Amino acid sequence: MNEEIARRLREAAEAHQPDRARMLARVQRGMAGPAVRHRVRPLKRSGPRFALGAVVTAGLLATGGLAVAGIVHTLPTSGPVTAPATPSPSPSAAPVTPSPAGTTAGAVPVAPPSSARPSASATAQAQNGPLWSAGSVSPHSTVYWAESDLVLRTGAPLTALTVELRIAQTGNVQSTGDWQTLSGNDFTVTVQDSGGSLVYRWVLKPGRTVPAGQHEFAAQYNHATGTRSAAGDGYRVDAQGPGGPAAVGGGFVPGR
Repeated sequence: MNEEIARRLREAAEAHQPDRARMLARVQRGMAGPAVRHRVRPLKRSGPRFALGAVVTAGLLATGGLAVAGIVHTLPTSGPVTAPATPSPSPSAAPVTPSPAGTTAGAVPVAPPSSARPSASATAQAQNGPLWSAGSVSPHSTVYWAESDLVLRTGAPLTALTVELRIAQTGNVQSTGDWQTLSGNDFTVTVQDSGGSLVYRWVLKPGRTVPAGQHEFAAQYNHATGTRSAAGDGYRVDAQGPGGPAAVGGGFVPGR
């Protein structure tokens, strides 16, 4: 019985012609995706016939396995699979730094006029009785326009006051205006050429009083183009207070 089975197995193996194309396709499908499991019809167990069929089937599977192994061995080896490159994030735009509120980007901030007020340490000073004074050229002056400022302090009310600012005629000096921190209705203001200078004068009107405190007077004018020297300029203040007359005077130093 065993010799008969062995003979039949040899004959079946020799007569078997594997379909290389179909097997190759199945192998390729198996490599490309998960294998699909098919339901196999159960075999009937019927004694020696079943045993013979099982042995034949095992022989066929063994022979087919050898054929499949040979086919897989002869398949061309593909190159390494490269994962798709992950796209690099696009560079973000450079942050924009917002400009301060109320200004334009790139603009140079201009100091408020109040910062141009002269301080005691930055000006030529003079003091007499209740009066203290300091004169300076405004730092906002330009090569064709200037402003001369006088700070006057009084420790007591004044019943009479005359303030003169003299601007030397250094070339094309012409008045462009004047101002004071006290009420303009309390003064008579004049501007005239006198003795080679442009003279700005404030005279307190009769019956008016200058209160104790700090007050300012300013003369504005055009001049010849260029850096103007204030060496020939000056001021004088004459006042009357409870302690009698008092006067101060001086020049104008460059403001800071």
